[in-house]
Amino acid sequence: MSEKTTTPALFRLNIEVGDLERAAAFYEELLGQPGRRQAGARCYFQAGAVTLQVVQTPEPVRLPKALYFSVGDLDGTHRRAAALGCLSAEAVHGAPAGSPVVRPWGERSFYCDDPWGNPLCFVEDGTIYAG
Repeated sequence: MSEKTTTPALFRLNIEVGDLERAAAFYEELLGQPGRRQAGARCYFQAGAVTLQVVQTPEPVRLPKALYFSVGDLDGTHRRAAALGCLSAEAVHGAPAGSPVVRPWGERSFYCDDPWGNPLCFVEDGTIYAG
């Protein structure tokens, strides 16, 4: 018999896109892993214990804030994002968001956007600020 947990566990996040094939190719390149196609115009990507569910919808709604990913090779991820042309042109606390820099809170990170304007942030393992 398995024990039931009293603490909710996040297991899946949705991100909406307008073209599943284009989105799957984008995320496969950016995340450096193959997606798993699912019924219902979806593609799953493993992100630690959480599954990123990329969903095609007729009118995708952009995420209001960035999804944060921890990665062991921030520079390699940044190179892939640069090759995809998706680095953020904004600034974070006066520093370029699209550049891998150490932020004032100690995380080394960069920001980018998918083709539908969904903001993403990649943070180097070992620098994550937990509050």
